Amino acid sequence: MRRFAAFVAVGTIGFGVDAGVLTALVRYGGVNPYAARIASFGVAVIATWALNRKFTFDSGPGSFRERASEYGRYFSVQVAGASANLAVYSICLLMWPQLIAWLVVPLAVGSAVGLIINFLGAKLWVFRPQSEP
Repeated sequence: MRRFAAFVAVGTIGFGVDAGVLTALVRYGGVNPYAARIASFGVAVIATWALNRKFTFDSGPGSFRERASEYGRYFSVQVAGASANLAVYSICLLMWPQLIAWLVVPLAVGSAVGLIINFLGAKLWVFRPQSEP
């Protein structure tokens, strides 16, 4: 339970990083909101990977190659979670069009699905204990 709570806390920080970078790029950098979203997602993934690696899953230092491989797995999991989030959000709106007046409901459902995918992927695949050769 401690790991899940830490994962949620790191995700909250990641949301702040994502929102901050997105806002700064659009408002002060004149960047297109869609291009800015891609950049802000990338920065947030780097931030949450570093924080989760240190505080949630207590990963050791590892070599550069091991960390790069770990980050690649982490990024893949994050993309899968974000994709599932968007898919569930969209399905909710297609099935219950009246939710357009309450977008926070499908957003919350999509976010919950994404969170579960991201946590399980991180725990079981990204930060799994490394076997000794």
